[in-house]
Amino acid sequence: MKREHRWAIGLLLLACLPLAACKQESTVAQAAAEESGPAEVVHGEGAQPSQVTLTEEAAKRLDIQTDTIREATIDGKVVRIIPYDAVLYDPEGDTWTYTNPEGRTYVRFHVTIDRIVDGHAVLIEGPAAGVPVVTVGSTELFGSESEFEEE
Repeated sequence: MKREHRWAIGLLLLACLPLAACKQESTVAQAAAEESGPAEVVHGEGAQPSQVTLTEEAAKRLDIQTDTIREATIDGKVVRIIPYDAVLYDPEGDTWTYTNPEGRTYVRFHVTIDRIVDGHAVLIEGPAAGVPVVTVGSTELFGSESEFEEE
C-alpha cells in the first residue's frame, strides 16, 4: 500500500511542475514590466525639451486630458492662448506646458506668459497654435521626469 501512495504522490508532483513553470514565467514578465517603469524619459540636451512616453497602463491611470493652443483677439491684437490649467510652474518659478505630439508621448515646452485673461494664459513665447497641450496630468508628467532624472 505504501508503494502505491508513493507513485500517486510522484505523479501529482509531476503534474504540478508545468503549473509552477507558468507561474514563474508570469512573475518574470511582471518583474520586467515593473523594471521598465511606468514612463520612459528622454532628457533633452541644451535647449532640447525633455520627452516622457507613458506605458499604456500609466496613461490609463493618469487619465491625461488635453486642449489645443488657440489664437484669439484680445485688446485688438491676435495672440496665442492656452488654458491656464496647461501652465506648469517648476520649483524655480519658470513656466512650462506639456505638448502631446503623438499617442502617449509628451514633451515639456518652455512658455513665456504675458498675462492671464479669463482662465487662459496669453503667450509671448511657446508652441504654435493648434498644438495639443496637457490640461490634466502635467504635474504627474513632471514628477515622472524628475523621478527618472539621471544623476
